[in-house]
Amino acid sequence: MTLTTGSDAGSESDKLDRGVLRVAGVVVLGAIMSILDVTVVSVALPTFQREFDASYATVAWTMTAYTLALATVIPVTGWAADRFGTKRLYLTSLVLFVAGSVLCSMAWDIGPLIVFRALQGLGGGMLMPLGMTIMTRAAGPQRIGRVMAVLGVPMLLGPIAGPILGGWLIESVTWHWIFLINLPVGLIAFLAALRILPKDRPEPSESFDFVGMLLLSPGLALFLYGVSSIPDAGTVAAAKVLIPSLVGLVLVIAFVFHALGKEHPLIHLGLFKSRSLTIAVVTMTLFSVAFMGAMLLLPSYFLQVRGEGTLSTGLLLAPQGLGAMLTMPVAGRLTDKIGPGKLVLGGIVIIAVGMSVFTQVAADSSYVVLLGGLFVLGLGMGMTMMPIMSSAMASLTHHQVARGSTLMNIVQQTAGSIGTAVMSVILTNQVLDSQAATTYSAVTQGRVAAEQVPPEVLSQGQAALSNAFGTTYTVALVLVVLCIVPALFLPRRKIETTPEQDEAAVPIVMH
Repeated sequence: MTLTTGSDAGSESDKLDRGVLRVAGVVVLGAIMSILDVTVVSVALPTFQREFDASYATVAWTMTAYTLALATVIPVTGWAADRFGTKRLYLTSLVLFVAGSVLCSMAWDIGPLIVFRALQGLGGGMLMPLGMTIMTRAAGPQRIGRVMAVLGVPMLLGPIAGPILGGWLIESVTWHWIFLINLPVGLIAFLAALRILPKDRPEPSESFDFVGMLLLSPGLALFLYGVSSIPDAGTVAAAKVLIPSLVGLVLVIAFVFHALGKEHPLIHLGLFKSRSLTIAVVTMTLFSVAFMGAMLLLPSYFLQVRGEGTLSTGLLLAPQGLGAMLTMPVAGRLTDKIGPGKLVLGGIVIIAVGMSVFTQVAADSSYVVLLGGLFVLGLGMGMTMMPIMSSAMASLTHHQVARGSTLMNIVQQTAGSIGTAVMSVILTNQVLDSQAATTYSAVTQGRVAAEQVPPEVLSQGQAALSNAFGTTYTVALVLVVLCIVPALFLPRRKIETTPEQDEAAVPIVMH
């Protein structure tokens, strides 16, 4: 048995050694499970409507409850990881997530299902920031790019495999299995984590910022609830949007003032003293708003405009993941050697090229062209998201990593929710402006029988609906191009580590 540290490994070789790869396998398994669950459930909403005789607005709460639970628990993760240890907290998160999954499969009505989804979110919300913390500490700062490339795998597989897996399980078995499948996977992840993850190292415990939790957790949850209500309300001016959003925003601002005057706040705003982290946060915010919102609309185009089924839609989205799988490992290695700046700029340009294909989308667009555009989008994504994360995390000390990963996950979750709401509202308003598009959309959703609508109206509606998607993607393209501005300030050379970072590297036991 030998002992190595992240910094030792980094000085001997830039490759991830066997011990780090074993840890990565555990972390990725848990992250894939939680991220897959979001996309798997998204394709099951029509099934929930039929099974529980509920409206779309009601069943959509199965998604919203999960998101709000994430927002509630993520801010506490950094403190809890320092206080109880990352391994203990990771095992607890897995238990919560799997328990929530089993309860979801046993739900007898939509109300209990929503409650059980929130329980799932409490566990799932901690898995990704904890995984990022565990991996960053294990590999050391010199190999942060490769670590982020590994953690990017679940982010890629979720949007690709989720719709495919969900569609297959619902069509082949029953909806219960989109939750029950987490039981064997979660059990394997738990046993692997118990055996492989390094033992927790005691940290000097900081007092818990209870006031900060009472401000930030409900503040984020209320803000995201308001933002998530925009598509359903159709306008930002609706009371169900404005009231929770404003109250949430006030609570978040109050937390900022509270944190500035406290020695050990829930989220250390002193992290923003790091120029790399600050620029990475700005870049990630704008990127998540533009890219995440636009990506959510891709399945809708194939489902609503082209009339594809759930399973075939999932398969059609696969080229995006294939493209990202080609560039992400290479980008991870290059980030460690030349810094993230050049890669992120190149990735944004490539994403803009791929997205421009969808600004011209029509009712009869060639699938070859569309799948080519998705592949190019994937190439760009693989060069962008994880290098941004690497830039944020590389300058942090061992003790700051848990809080830094928590901060980046809050930023990504919040910005992604805003982007989803913005793109959904733009698309909805475009559809409502066209009577033909509204009629065609009602037909595709099963609210109106196709036989009741004249063929020429269906044809006009299909064209109008595709134009609505094209306009929405044009807005997303503009936002993606704007990401170039903060990306210009990302480091364009290897980020040098400090002696404090190197001395604090976590030992990994090699079996």
